Amino acid sequence: MDVILVINAGSSSIKFHAFATSGGKLEPIAGGKLEEIYSNPRFQVKRQNGEIIDEKHWPEGERLGHDNAIAFLLEWLRGQAGDATLLAVGHRVVHGGERYSEPVRVDDEVLAALESLVPLAPLHQPHNLAAIRSIRARNPQLPQIACFDTAFHHTQPALATRFALPPDITQRGVRRYGFHGLSYEYIASVLPQYDERAAYGKTVVLHLGNGASMTALNHSRSVASTMGFTAVEGLVMGTRSGSLDPGVVLWMMEEAHMDARAIEAMLYRRSGLLGVSGVSSDMRTLLASDVPAAAEAVDLFCYRISRELGSLAAALGGLDAIVFTAGIGEYAAPVRERVCRAAAWLGVSLDPQANAKHGPLISDPQSAVGVWVIPTNEELMIARHALHRLEE
Repeated sequence: MDVILVINAGSSSIKFHAFATSGGKLEPIAGGKLEEIYSNPRFQVKRQNGEIIDEKHWPEGERLGHDNAIAFLLEWLRGQAGDATLLAVGHRVVHGGERYSEPVRVDDEVLAALESLVPLAPLHQPHNLAAIRSIRARNPQLPQIACFDTAFHHTQPALATRFALPPDITQRGVRRYGFHGLSYEYIASVLPQYDERAAYGKTVVLHLGNGASMTALNHSRSVASTMGFTAVEGLVMGTRSGSLDPGVVLWMMEEAHMDARAIEAMLYRRSGLLGVSGVSSDMRTLLASDVPAAAEAVDLFCYRISRELGSLAAALGGLDAIVFTAGIGEYAAPVRERVCRAAAWLGVSLDPQANAKHGPLISDPQSAVGVWVIPTNEELMIARHALHRLEE
C-alpha cells in the first residue's frame, strides 16, 4: 500500500492525516493530532470511522516542540507501516506570496523563498516551515509538497488585490492575498455535485471557523476575499479582531504605549469573539451562554458577515448561491439563520427545518439564492495536490 501523509503544523499543535493511494485515487486511512506540544503534550490518532487507534500523554510540563513532535510522529508511523510505503508529505503552508500560485515540491530554493515570507505571516509560516525542515533532516529523499492558502486567490483581478498605497510600498509585496484558499478550492471542486448554478455562477463561500473569511467565486474562481495582506483582516474571528481602522493601531502605539509585539498579541490572540465576550473564543460556548457580552460577540460576528456579504455580492455583480463551510459554518445553525435573515434583501429565504438538520440545501423553494452547507476537506485537497505533483 502506498500512502500520502498530510501535515498541518500550527503554533502548538500538529494535525496529520494519512491517505492510501492506488490508481490515482485517494482513500482516507486515519488522522490525528499532537496538541500543546510546548506545555502539556498529548497525542491521539483515529481511524476514519472514529475508532481510536492510539493515544499518549506526556508528563505535565514536558516540552516536545515541533522537532521532537515530528520525530515522534515519524517513528510512530514507521511502527504502524507494515508493508506500506510513504510516497510523500503534503503540507499546508499559509503564505505563498506573489510567486507561488500553485503547490510546489520543496527544495532548498523553495524553502528559502518561503522563509522570506515569514514577515507576511509571522504566526503561521514559521511553524509550517519547522515541520518541513524537521522531516527533511530525517528523510531528505522523501518528497514534500507545499500547498498554499494563498494560491487559489491568484485568479483575483489586480484591482481587487491593490491597496491605495504608493508603488514603493506595493512593490515590496504589500497587497491583498486572501487566505483559506485550500478550503475554497475544495468547495469549488465539489460544487458541481451539489448545484451547477452555484458552480458556474456567482457564489459567496463563508469559511467560518476559529479563523473566518469569505470569498466571492465567479465560475468557481476567486475574484474577491475578505482577508487581505494578513489573516487578521476581514471578519470577526475566534481571537482575531478582523478589519480595523489603521488609526486604531497608531492610537495603540501613541496613547496606550504598546509596541509591535503587544499589538500583535492584542489583534491575533486577545480580540475577536474572545475579546468581545470575555468568555470564550468558541461559538458553541457563546451560543449556550447567558452572559450579555457573549450575545454581543455573536451579534457582532453575524453583523460583520452580513456587511461583507453585501460587499462581495457587489464585487460579483449579483448572487446565485451562498455556501457555509468549516466548523461554525457547518454546525452553528443559529449563526446561519441570522446571516440568512439579514440577507433577505438579496432574495435569500431559509428553510428552518433543513437548517436545523445542517442541510445540505437550507434555502426554501422560494429563495432567489441557493443556500448550502458543504463540509470542507482541506486535507484531501492537500493530498490531491501532493499526488499530482508526484505524477508530474
